[in-house]
Amino acid sequence: MNKTININLGGFFFHIDEIAYQKLRRYLESIAKSLSEDSQGKNEIIADIEARISELLSEKITDSRQVVNEKDIEDIIAIMGQPEDYAEAEEGYSDTKYAYQRNNQNKKKLFRDGEDKFLGGVASGIAHYFNIDSIWIRLAFLVSTLAGLGAGIFIYIILWILLPEAKTTAEKLQMEGEPVNIDNIEKKIREEFTHVSESVKNAANSASEKLKEGANEFSEKVHQKFSAKTKKNNGLQDFLDTIGKIFLVFFKVIGKLIGILLVFIAAAVILVLTIGGFSVGSLEFLNFNGEIVQYPPFFYDATLPLWLLTVVSFVLAAIPFVVLFVLGLRILSNNVKKFNKTTSLTLLGIWILCLLAIIFTGIEYATTQAFDGKHIEKNNLILAKKDTLVLKMKNDDTIYYQQNFRTSARKYKITVKNTELIYTNNIGVDVKRSTTNQAYFIIQKESNGKSTADANINAKKIAYNFEIYNNEVLLNSYFLTDLSNLFKDEEIAITFFIPEATTVYFDDSIKNFLDDVKNEENIYDTDMGSHYFMMTDKTLKCTDCITDTKDNSISKEW
Repeated sequence: MNKTININLGGFFFHIDEIAYQKLRRYLESIAKSLSEDSQGKNEIIADIEARISELLSEKITDSRQVVNEKDIEDIIAIMGQPEDYAEAEEGYSDTKYAYQRNNQNKKKLFRDGEDKFLGGVASGIAHYFNIDSIWIRLAFLVSTLAGLGAGIFIYIILWILLPEAKTTAEKLQMEGEPVNIDNIEKKIREEFTHVSESVKNAANSASEKLKEGANEFSEKVHQKFSAKTKKNNGLQDFLDTIGKIFLVFFKVIGKLIGILLVFIAAAVILVLTIGGFSVGSLEFLNFNGEIVQYPPFFYDATLPLWLLTVVSFVLAAIPFVVLFVLGLRILSNNVKKFNKTTSLTLLGIWILCLLAIIFTGIEYATTQAFDGKHIEKNNLILAKKDTLVLKMKNDDTIYYQQNFRTSARKYKITVKNTELIYTNNIGVDVKRSTTNQAYFIIQKESNGKSTADANINAKKIAYNFEIYNNEVLLNSYFLTDLSNLFKDEEIAITFFIPEATTVYFDDSIKNFLDDVKNEENIYDTDMGSHYFMMTDKTLKCTDCITDTKDNSISKEW
């Protein structure tokens, strides 16, 4: 049976048992003896220490009727440090003979920071040691985890086990690389005093709200206790409470897993967006074998420059994942603060501006596809009655090499005379009967634009060439157009009109460009290469083919 004593410590009243009181009194006397004889400085430090102890006790004592015991005082001493710490600090501070030596010995030590921790305080401790912001250390652990398949987590756990936590005032000063002297101890105590004062103030505010519910809670508890005594099966309530606690723990674990998932996904997406933004925006990392990098269609022929649209798209996608990343961190730890109002409104404003820029560019892109346009060029052919029209295709390997070229809507980016252009083989060739007994062919170029007139101009700008040697027409297997016309569905249709009884020879190079050429035998376009066809009064007729009517295949007639 111990005696209890009422004491006034740092302006707060406490009930303390006699053994704890004696230990606390001896502790304060030891600190006072270890300090210098300067009464004014000693009294100020002792007052600060008493105030700090009272704040720590206020955190531990939740009920005004609770008595401070010996264990509470031992915990306080462990946090505040032993009197020897103050004695060494005072000696190093006052003895000028050893001042230089102690400053050299007072090197920074590596601890875990328990006051600024996300999980174990490892990152904060390392940040103190290297004198950098803890966010960079945390990001380094995160990147090493993503890049090294969990290596960062393994390293963090090892450091968590090996590194001690800075608990005493002297250890906290050593962690921050500050000399352990009277000034710094006093400064540290005052900082902790202010921090705890705020905590006590917040606790007092919340306590005032809880008092409003106190009466109802008290009456409810009395009712529950009274009911529990009258119930024979009071074990059922305990069972239900236990089940509720299990479910509560389960949902907390699920919440932590969701937080980890959000952090991992958001960090991975932000990393991919960053790498992709630099790669696509500057290096065109995805440009394989000359094929055009597939930017979104609205990036082309836009008023905004390509680099700006890349940045806008990156920001538009990244900001939501940054928010998710912070949300995941807040789920995992209460120490992570949410964005303040200024930051939130700034991010929202930037995101809305980027969204409006993308919407504007998308609308602008839609208008460039609104109307179809054509440009038709007519070219006359001079053929004698017995001449045979020979049609061939050729490719310019110096522009873009293709071993087996054929009609295709695929587009490739090339550079001609320091100008970026689009190379495509979207060309179709047809042969029909001329109604004027005159041989000629037309080249019809098609494109899109904001208006019919604009579309016609775009079609006219398509660069396409051909050559005529007597009765031989050598057509280019490709055409070139401006890079901004990538998604304008441009194509070229070439139609030859020849009089009746005129013969046409399809070279093997053109067979893959024939576009549904009508003939009496219904021979497939790709089978018409290397064969002669004569124009009848209706359509073409093969003059050197043997047709298999089962599958419309042909063979050479010998």
